[in-house]
This record gives sequence, C-alpha cells and structure tokens, in this order.
Amino acid sequence: MDFLLFQFGLCSFKYDHTEAKYIMKSFNFYIFPKPFNRSSPDVKFVCQSSSIDFLANQGFDFNKVFRNGIPYLNQEEERQLREQYDEKRSQANGAGTLSYISPNATKCPVTIPEDQKKFIERVVEQIEDLIQNEENKSLQFEPCTGFQRKLIYQTLSWKYPKGIHVETLETEKKERYIVISKVDEEERKRREQQKQAKEQEELSDAVGFSRVIHAIANSGKLVVGHNMLLDVMHTIHQFYCPLPEDLSEFKELAACVFPRLLDTKLMASTQPFKEIINNTSLAELEKRLKKIPFNPPEVESAEGFPSYDTASEQLHEAGYDAYITGLCFISMANYLGSFLSPPKNHVSARSKLIEPFFNKLFLMRVMDIPYLNLEGPDLQPKRDHVLHVTFPKEWKTSDLYQLFSAFGNILVSWIDDTSAFVSLSQPEQVQIAVNTSRYAESYRIQTYAEYVEKKHEEKQAKRKWTEDSWKEMERKRLKTQYTPYIPQSRYYCVNSFTATSTIGKRSMSPIQEETGSDDMEEREIQDTELDETDCYAESVPEGRKRAKKFKKVKEQDPTGSITSGSTELFDVPDTW
Repeated sequence: MDFLLFQFGLCSFKYDHTEAKYIMKSFNFYIFPKPFNRSSPDVKFVCQSSSIDFLANQGFDFNKVFRNGIPYLNQEEERQLREQYDEKRSQANGAGTLSYISPNATKCPVTIPEDQKKFIERVVEQIEDLIQNEENKSLQFEPCTGFQRKLIYQTLSWKYPKGIHVETLETEKKERYIVISKVDEEERKRREQQKQAKEQEELSDAVGFSRVIHAIANSGKLVVGHNMLLDVMHTIHQFYCPLPEDLSEFKELAACVFPRLLDTKLMASTQPFKEIINNTSLAELEKRLKKIPFNPPEVESAEGFPSYDTASEQLHEAGYDAYITGLCFISMANYLGSFLSPPKNHVSARSKLIEPFFNKLFLMRVMDIPYLNLEGPDLQPKRDHVLHVTFPKEWKTSDLYQLFSAFGNILVSWIDDTSAFVSLSQPEQVQIAVNTSRYAESYRIQTYAEYVEKKHEEKQAKRKWTEDSWKEMERKRLKTQYTPYIPQSRYYCVNSFTATSTIGKRSMSPIQEETGSDDMEEREIQDTELDETDCYAESVPEGRKRAKKFKKVKEQDPTGSITSGSTELFDVPDTW
C-alpha cells in the first residue's frame, strides 16, 4: 500500500478484417502524484533499494517520472479538493465580501504585531502611491511569508474594500508573492471568474491519469494482463480508492472497476495450452507462441505511434510488456479458433471460446488454489494431508524436516516465526503425526481442519465480544441521557457494526493557506501486465455501483458454431 506506480503501459489492438491484421497503439505513461497547489495531497511513499537498482540498470528515466510525471488523484482525494474549492467560494460569496478576502478577515482594523508594523506601513504607502498615480495600473510585492501575506489581505479588506484586485502568484522557484491591480467592479468580477475557471482546470489536470483508467473502466472492454493480480490491486488503490481488507469486498470492487478481466498466465497454464507450453513467464511465453501449433498475428503500428521489435527485447518497459501480453492473448485466442467447425483464424475478444478464462486471476505460490475467482467463491481444495505446526522461535526449516523425517517427503509453508503448514505425501499419516505430538513440550501439531475450526471459533468469539461491548456502551450512554419520563417498555436498537476497512488517505499538505458495433471497430487493449482488450461489450452504465449490475456479454461467433462439448476443453478446472 505504501509503494507507487512509476510507469503504466497500455497497448490497444484493433483488428482490420480487410487486411487481416491488427493495428496497434502502444503507450508508456510516466506517472507521479506531485501536488499541484498547497491544498492538494502530499503523498508519502517508500521504495526498495533493490527495485530502484533494477530499474536503473534497465535504463529507467527517473527524471522523467519526478519532473514530468503525470499527476493523478483517486476519487476520495478529488472529492476533498472539490469540497475545499466550493467551501472557499461559498465563504467569500456568503459573507458578501470580495473573493480575495481571507475567510478569517475582520471588518475592523486588524491587530498587527510590533515586528510587522513597519512592513505593513510600507505596503500601505505603496498602495496609496498606486492609487494616486494614474499611469501605474498594478503593483507587485516581493515574495514574503504566509503570515505577512495574511496580514496584507486583512489590512486591504479593511482599508480598500473596492477599487483593487489582489492575487497571490508563484515564481518558478515556488516563491509566493502578491500582485495588486487597480480595477473597476466589472473588471474585478471578470478576474474572479477567470480565477475560478483556472482552479477548475487545475483540478481537472490534477485528476490527470486517473481519467485514463476511468475511460477504460467505463468502456466495459476486456482488460488483459499477465499475472495481473498486483497490477489490478495497485491500479484500483492508486486511481480509485483504498483497497478493502475483506476479500469479498475486494472482489466486488474489482468487478465494478474492471468488469471483464483475463490473465494470460492463467490461460497458458490451463487446458488446452498447459500440455504444449512449458514456461509461462511472459518473455518465454511470447517466444513459444511464435512456433507451431500457434500462429503469431500480423501486427502493424498505427501512424504516429512507436513500434516494437520482439527480436530486440525491451522487457520491463511497461509499453513493451503490454505489447507482448497482447500478442500472447491474440495467439492463444486464435489457437482456440482451430477447434471451431469450421476453423476460424481470428477469434474476437467477445467469443464464447475465451469466456471460461474471464475474471480469474492467477495466484502465485498457492499450490492448490491456482486462481482468484472474482465472480464467485474460490476453490475449496481438500487439505486432509496438511498439518498446522507451532514451535519455538529458534526453529528453522531443517528442524521441521527432522521432526517429520519418518513421514517421507514433506512441503513446508511458513506462516510466521513460530508456525507453519506442513504437507505430508500421504493423508493417512496425518493422525499418526498428530498423536506423536501429544506429549511434546516444545511443539504442537494439529490437523488443518482443527486449525480452521479454531480460527473460526476465535473469530466468532471476537465478534460476540465486540457486539457485547457496543451493547454495554449503548446502555451506559442511555443511562447518562436519563429523562424524567421513561416509558415502561423501553428498548433500543444496536446498529450492526460490521468490520469495514479503514479508509487510508494521503496526508494533505501541512501548508493549506489559501465504438461502433461492427467487427471493423473491434478493439483489444492490453496493459503492462494490465492490458485492456476491446470486445464489443456493451458500454457499462455510468451509474453502476455493484458488480451484480454487470451483465456478461455472450455472443456466438458469427462465422462458426462451437462443436458439441468443445467449450469443456477450455474450462478452467475446479481442481488441478
């Protein structure tokens, strides 16, 4: 949650039926959440030295990120800034005063500290000279402190309520200074309107790259990536809202933002591909899909867009990774077309052939749950052969291997410093292992089922304790609100306190002073490991709030019918 995305790759593919080739547009977005004014979020982030070293060795342009990176705001940050602008305007307009006047300004002479009296006297003298001199139209002060600017605003609102316009500007070095202009009432209003229009433009610019993600999400198109779980999480977290702690809430949120996802790593790891693809890493997968039985697509860059040559690899540049992810998807999708009757060389992103892979994200290092299912419950594997072991902090993996040496091959999955899961090769040995630990003092062994049941009981007990605590607090609160008249049948309602994730927000800066419908329009978009593909999906309603409202777009391939039972070949299996 504390890391940032520095570069976002996006690649679109549009199939041209007349030329039988794909038109590609690739993008490399350098992004950085730089504050655009004193009120905008001032984000803090961490980085791993190994990651920075890796990017530097790949020739990554850090200057481009930090100096020219595209800013962005998530929805909560955008809402906060809009509220600040609205409040600032309403305070000024509601008080019937000029909009340049500070909300804290008084209508009587302001109290000026002794050490600032000479400074304010000089300011007043200069303004008097400006008013008396008909030739001069404006006056610019030297950069000064925030406190001095506040004194100037308050003094001018009292002494010169009309006839001048006051504005704070910034130098190239971010030093703030005040400019005063002689204006009539009509000109003053015009300048204030210009200022408000500029603020709205700045806010739109601050939303920045988030608008690209919103456009992808609102399109309802298929989003394709390779091993893309982290890409989806980072994208939602940085451009939409903080990630929830609860898995089911995350699934619902992901489905709202990206209603149609496809992971090429999962696709390559599933029938009918797993028997003919040995290595599913992105670079090796792209090489394998150039060979028989696959047929690499013919791709051409759109005019004005950079082209990539896979012979000279540019791995780890986001746009290139997006590009070869798109090639992998197209090659595998078109291979599925060979199972149609008659065979089809081009399979669109809306084809029923690829529906079994929708909304399933590949999971690393989880042997018996190969993917995260965003559309429903995840796989529930049998873990009769798994044990939960607790032991002293000093133990190492070798100690666990020695403890279970009599049970043959084992697989150790560490949980923390004092516990781990141990998988035995034969489930019938589980009870024997549990029995051997009954009288042990330094370690404890229980079955996986016992471990899950105990965790469930602890969760229920904690929930009950929380609810009872709230009930007790409510009773005490009601007692403190005792009134002379008490109904005989008193009752109260305790709200359902469900565990919701704490909304993490960027800290605000401490200084807050002031397509068409035919096949020719088919588009597929892939991203760095977050790639989007146009699939003729219907546009997603703008007002969608829940994943349930999304309808899967299912359409039979127009030029070929699927042979009986052929889709079963491509179903992502329940067990692996």
